Amino acid sequence: MKTVYACFCTDVIHEGHLNIIQEAEKHGTVVAGVLSDEAMVRYDRVPLISLEERKKLLKEIAGVSKVVVQHEVSYQGILEELRPDYVIHGDDWQKGPMCTVRQNVIDTLAKWGGELIEIPYTQNEKVKKIDALMRERAAMPEYRRKRLRQLIQLCPIVKTLEVHSGLTGLIAEKTVVSSGGTVDQFDAMWISSLCDSTVRGKPDIELVDMSSRLRTVDEVMEVTTKPVILDGDTGGLLEHFVYNVRTLERMGVSAIIIEDKTGLKKNSLFGTEVSQTQESIENFCAKIKAGKRVLRAQEFMIIARIESLILEKGITDALTRAKAYVEAGADGIMIHSRKKQPDEVFEFCDKFREQDKVTPLVAVPTSYHDVTEDELSSHGVNIVIYANQLVRSAFPAMHQTAMDILTFHRSKEADGRLMPIKDIITLIDEL
Repeated sequence: MKTVYACFCTDVIHEGHLNIIQEAEKHGTVVAGVLSDEAMVRYDRVPLISLEERKKLLKEIAGVSKVVVQHEVSYQGILEELRPDYVIHGDDWQKGPMCTVRQNVIDTLAKWGGELIEIPYTQNEKVKKIDALMRERAAMPEYRRKRLRQLIQLCPIVKTLEVHSGLTGLIAEKTVVSSGGTVDQFDAMWISSLCDSTVRGKPDIELVDMSSRLRTVDEVMEVTTKPVILDGDTGGLLEHFVYNVRTLERMGVSAIIIEDKTGLKKNSLFGTEVSQTQESIENFCAKIKAGKRVLRAQEFMIIARIESLILEKGITDALTRAKAYVEAGADGIMIHSRKKQPDEVFEFCDKFREQDKVTPLVAVPTSYHDVTEDELSSHGVNIVIYANQLVRSAFPAMHQTAMDILTFHRSKEADGRLMPIKDIITLIDEL
């Protein structure tokens, strides 16, 4: 009897999945694969139910003889283990990022004469409604809020991209690249005080109040499902901070990062070039404790950002503060540096990990941009934040377009660099 393999990455079974099983039965014994939690994340489907529950869904389908776990988006490993005669899949992966995964399946099957069977992707109103409901469920505060903690457990490093509007949120949500038979994408979104201020044409000195910041958060969260980390600057007055923490938790934000500085906020990348004062350990710990006390659940994260390296106070001061902040209840530590090389960040991370194996570490490689995610991960970093690249890439492009229009008194010369309106519209989902 020939064997047929089909892999599923879903929390609910609908008629499209049943169609695949029924077609597979015509060709032999059906082995159903379930993507692991780690692979689901890479496939942009953070699971809403457990792996065991997903396996049970498939085991209960008539026609499925065996259920196995596929640990990677790439099929190569599981196919070489099972050596099926056929792989069956919908035809929706013939274009787009998944096409490289498809080609890898074809190449792997060819090693033993296997064959890929593709059937028309089931797309009707009932299936569309189920897919839409699952997406809406993933965006609900009670699911989204805890997702950052889930990702820290599932990913070697959580890749986080700065966003400052609904449109940039969609870029972070939907940008996918593929290579080597697998896919990759961003895991979370960072809403930066710097970028939020910049797009409003205002200085980065906490001039944009939290009410305005929350409108940006709401605009981003309305059209996306990925977890949100908010740049909370210094956190402001303690009395205001606890109120804002409660609001963010209710909205479904996953984390706030606050920095241990006091007085008028200046951007950290100025370092000692401008007057900046670091908060006392006691006062900053009090702010962390106050924020933790008002939380309704333990899903929301308060992450402490340490400015010791920025202010040239050294590794020892940074480590002393990190230890105190964790003891005060901080759910993570962000270490910041404006050096061009990551050496002092690596040194801090290595020494921190000697005393604390668990607390998540966050790095923001803006100035030391040569460093790779693998290098950061090898030193114990859990979250990498690309903190301002989208807004920095947008400005020169828009400025050049404006210059061209003024120079040539028409828009033709700029048009070759512009994204077609139709392509932008396709980013936006219709209800």
